[in-house]
Amino acid sequence: MDFSLTEEQRVGVDGWSRFVQKHIKPITDQHRDALIPAPVLKRLLGMTAAYGVGCGWVPEDGGGLGLDFLTSGLLYEELSRVSADLAGAAFVNEGAALKVYNAGSPAIRERYLAPTLRGELIGCSAISEPNAGSNVRAMRTRAVRDGDRFRITGEKMWISNSSVADYVTLVAATGEQEFTMFLVDRQEHGFETREAEKLGLNGWSLGQVILQDVIVPAENVMGGVGQGLRETMKGFERSRCFISLLGLGMAKASLDASIDYAKQRESFGKPIAGHQLIQQLIAEMATELEAARLMVYRALSILNSGTRSNIEAAMAKAFATEAAVRIASKAIEVHGAFGISREFPVERNFRSTRMLTIPDGTTQINNLIIGRILLGTDAFA
Repeated sequence: MDFSLTEEQRVGVDGWSRFVQKHIKPITDQHRDALIPAPVLKRLLGMTAAYGVGCGWVPEDGGGLGLDFLTSGLLYEELSRVSADLAGAAFVNEGAALKVYNAGSPAIRERYLAPTLRGELIGCSAISEPNAGSNVRAMRTRAVRDGDRFRITGEKMWISNSSVADYVTLVAATGEQEFTMFLVDRQEHGFETREAEKLGLNGWSLGQVILQDVIVPAENVMGGVGQGLRETMKGFERSRCFISLLGLGMAKASLDASIDYAKQRESFGKPIAGHQLIQQLIAEMATELEAARLMVYRALSILNSGTRSNIEAAMAKAFATEAAVRIASKAIEVHGAFGISREFPVERNFRSTRMLTIPDGTTQINNLIIGRILLGTDAFA
């Protein structure tokens, strides 16, 4: 497979990289380990939309740019080198917009799609629950029909963008093993959120969504009653690829910082770049990054073709996110004592890359998916 960039992709990524360094980085640097507030995030999402980050997946007839997944992935990878927090928030917002485009009624699309693509509204998706974990069918959030509306009660956990979201697309049980997706508006229907204190990626919101007898009109059902898991499963392969891209971006940032530091830092009368063990660390980091990148790009290419990329996406997610952790760890070793200092970016990259091994299927869950496909035996049962 040839993953060489086209001239259009190369020019686009180069221009995007310059824009990110000049206009995005000065803002995101102010929120390195603190939540990016909703007004600031909306301003940033408005800025990234012109390049297709936050609106690229939606076809042109829906107001998006209609980018293929590989091109979109290149843009997200580049943004993640500077701010994985913003890249993650944009990715989740774009996923919400795509759900609105694919599953929303005409009225829902009219109200939410264009503002989300412009960054004027922020969306999030809520599936996980405190006691359900990876077993989505064990969710306890319930939606009970009450005439031409539904009453929703439950709690969602580990929801990205939760504290800054204007609306949430959530899945709730509407019957015995029947699950339905709803769009719930914070202002109109009301839901509470609580931000989680976490290891890394602290500029990107993550927390709880709490619903206490929230009343939602039936027209806010997304994709039809009983179709919630079908709509949800569509996004898992894409999500695994794009979470991996955040890892690629941070791994590249760790590698770049290590190369720069090795050239400048002197020890025993010469730059440490000339020491054999430093060169070995750098070589191992670069090799793992390239291997991870090829796996992710392959999964994105298959996703582009419209065929299932379940095993490729699971492999990419399991390998690329763990590789990003190893690369960030080696970056700390290259930096020595300075590697654990918050004056340098590598300790933050280490904390944040470790976060990526958990969402959209932990490394262990993705390995079970791979095993199930190869062996034809379900270890989940």
